[in-house]
Formats: sequence, C-alpha cells, structure tokens
Amino acid sequence: MKPAAATAPARKTRFTEATISLFERTIPDPFVLAILITAIVAVLSALFAPHASLGRLVGGWYKGFFDILTFAFQITLVLVTGHAFAHAPPVQRIFKALVSIARTPVQAATLTFVLVAVASFCNWGLGLVVSALLAREVAKRMRVDFAWIVAAGFSGWVVWASGISSSIALAQATPGSAMNVVQKLTGQVLPFSATVFTRFNLVPTVAMLIVMPFVLAWLKPRDEDAVVLDREKNPDAPLREKPQGKLSFARWIEYSWLGSAFIGAAGIAFLVLAQVQHTAFSGVNAVIFVMFIAGVILHGYPLAYADAVKNAAKQTGSMMLQYPLYGGIMGMMDATGLPDVISHFFIAISNAHTLPFWSYICSLIVTFFIPSGGGHWAVQGPFVVPAAVALHASVPATTMAVAMGEQVSNMMQPFWAAPVVAMAGVGVQRVLGFTVMTFLVGTVIYGAALLLLA
Repeated sequence: MKPAAATAPARKTRFTEATISLFERTIPDPFVLAILITAIVAVLSALFAPHASLGRLVGGWYKGFFDILTFAFQITLVLVTGHAFAHAPPVQRIFKALVSIARTPVQAATLTFVLVAVASFCNWGLGLVVSALLAREVAKRMRVDFAWIVAAGFSGWVVWASGISSSIALAQATPGSAMNVVQKLTGQVLPFSATVFTRFNLVPTVAMLIVMPFVLAWLKPRDEDAVVLDREKNPDAPLREKPQGKLSFARWIEYSWLGSAFIGAAGIAFLVLAQVQHTAFSGVNAVIFVMFIAGVILHGYPLAYADAVKNAAKQTGSMMLQYPLYGGIMGMMDATGLPDVISHFFIAISNAHTLPFWSYICSLIVTFFIPSGGGHWAVQGPFVVPAAVALHASVPATTMAVAMGEQVSNMMQPFWAAPVVAMAGVGVQRVLGFTVMTFLVGTVIYGAALLLLA
C-alpha cells in the first residue's frame, strides 16, 4: 500500500490533468467561440426578445460591430503599452534585482506572485508580461519546476480586473464610452471610489495575496519531479544594440535620446498641467497615456520603444478579431430587447443583497466562453445592470461582481494563459494544471466577499 504522503500528490495531479483535458476537448479557439456565441444570441433574440426582427438583428449586429472599435483599440493599447514598459532595460534590471532576493523556490514563487499581482493591479498588460519575465529569471537562477513558477506568476494576474486598469471598471468611469452600460441605463458614471477602491473589492484582493503563497507552496512539485527550463529550446530574445561608427542622419535620430526626451517632457508637462488646472484625467485613456510616456522614457531612444511595441502587437491578434464580434452581440441584444428578458430571470432568483453574488456566479461561467473582460461586459452588463436597478441593488457591486468573476475564471482560460506561456516558453496544459487551485481559492474568497461585504 502506498503511504498517504505519496497518494496525495497523485490525486492532486489527476484532478488538474482531468480538468485541463476537459477544457481542451470542449472549448474551441476563442475566435470560433465568439462566432458560435453570436449565432446563439441571434437565435435567443429571435425566439425570446420582445422586439426581434430580421432587420433589427442584422442592423443591431452591424452597428455594434463598429461601435466597439474605439474601446477595442483602447484595451489593445493597454496591453501593448504595458508589454513595452515591462521590456524597458531599467524595468528589467529591477526585476532581476527583486528576484535575486529569493533563496528558495517557495520564496521565489511567493515573490513572483506578489510582484505580478501588484503589477496587474496597476496595468493588466504589464502583469501578464511580468509573470513570464519573472518566471524565466527565477528559472535561470535556481532549479525549479518551470511550469509551477510560471503558474505562480500567472496566478498573480487573478487580481487584474479588481485593479485600476480593469476594462470593466475603466469603461464605467469613462463618460461617453461605448461600453459604459451603467451610464447608458442610469445616467451615472461610476468613479473608482465606488468600484475599485471599496471594501468589497480590496478586502478579497488582499486576502488572495495572503492565502495564495501558502497554496503555491503546497502545490510545489518534488525536486525529483521538477521539469526545468530548457534554455536551448527557449533562448532569451535578443536585444537591439546601437550600431557603431558614423551614422546617417536617419539612423542617428532613430537611436538618439532626443526623440524620447521630447515626448517624455511633453507628457510630463501635460500631467503637471492637468493637476494644476484640474483637467479631467481618468479612465482608460489615462492608463494608456501614463504607460506610453513611461515606456518611451525608459527605453531611452525611439527605435527601442518601437521595437518593443512591435513585439507586443504580436499578442493582440485574437483580441482585435474578437472585440468587433462581441460588439455585434451587444448591438443585437440592445436592438431586440433581449437583456430585459434575461434581467427578469435574475430579478426572479435574487434580491438586493444577493444579486451581486449571482452576477458573480454567472460571470464565472460566461468567462469560459468570453475570455475578454470588455467583450464579457458587452454581453453580461446589459442584463445585470437593469436587474440591479429594478431590485435597488448596488450597481457598483453588481458591476464589480462581473469583473471579479472574469478575473477568477481567467485562471482556467487558455486564451490569456497563451501569451504568458509563449513568452515564457512552456506548455499551457501544465501551467493551467496548477492554476486550477488559484481558480478554486479565488472563487471562494471573492464570492464570500460579495455576500458578506457588498
């Protein structure tokens, strides 16, 4: 008979592998999934929506397809600017210095998780990139199971939609945004003080920072079972070096610090004036602007930043394909009145206290089909906000409940793990095999917070 100490890891491994295998068999590529959801919503609208007609369906889909483009480009820039910022040489040096503090694999995993969580709270694109970069740096310094340390970093991303770059919170804080469902339905704009910086959001986020290091330590594979980073198959990306010798004017200006200094000075001047003159500076545009200015300055010269942006843009293809389709879904729902039908279901099963929780549970499920926060909100926002208004429930709590479900379910979503494992150089199946526990822990902590604190 095997001892209990040996059977526990075996049970843990079988559970995670079975979960990932289930997703691989049942969940298609996110773009294909967006097409399927479009078809499902069209059928549901035709069957149940009070104002359904072929003209409204097709017209609404076309209108929504293009209405979302501004927001889609904004969220793409959040990822791109965060990615470019993380690859700036000074930022990379800071990463290396921080990672050097850890002396054991558990310390390294804890440090990686916390640093990624802080970065993700500030900028979700930055957090994604940092998780891969820190994991590689740790793997180069000590013997550690590479998929486990990558999972520790990716787990830190579990707080992104509770942070200041949350696409859902940002949209509701941006007046006139195509995705500001709350403003469209209630006339209100939700500041961060009502969403991000609230007790029901910050308490579970801090709880995750406390609990997850212990979970990661428990998940750590035995040293003899560790699968380490293969640096020959996954070498570090080469860095652009300045050319030597006499340069033409075009080459000189590309590698000169003057261009970066000019943009940096202009950006800093605006930030100062915005404070002095009390200029409105918030929402998604503020996040993009700050990350852009910081990235240009820290890369040192224009061509280095341009290269970093080009590398970041490689991660955005799926997003650019999916957002117009999710906008079309939102357009069909708006044109036919389907959100009213769905909101009546939530009104029937909820009250003012429990609606945020049930919105959270719904969000956990929806995320498996719509992995993008903005696209997710385009589908779920139009029916949970009317339900909150009808029940006199907290609109901010209901809104953040959708964001919380999005970030927790992302821990089992290959769509967002894909760019991380691509940058790190490890298989997605093994990484998600570890983050299934992050999903389970997050489900309990954020769900409890909505019931007890919202």
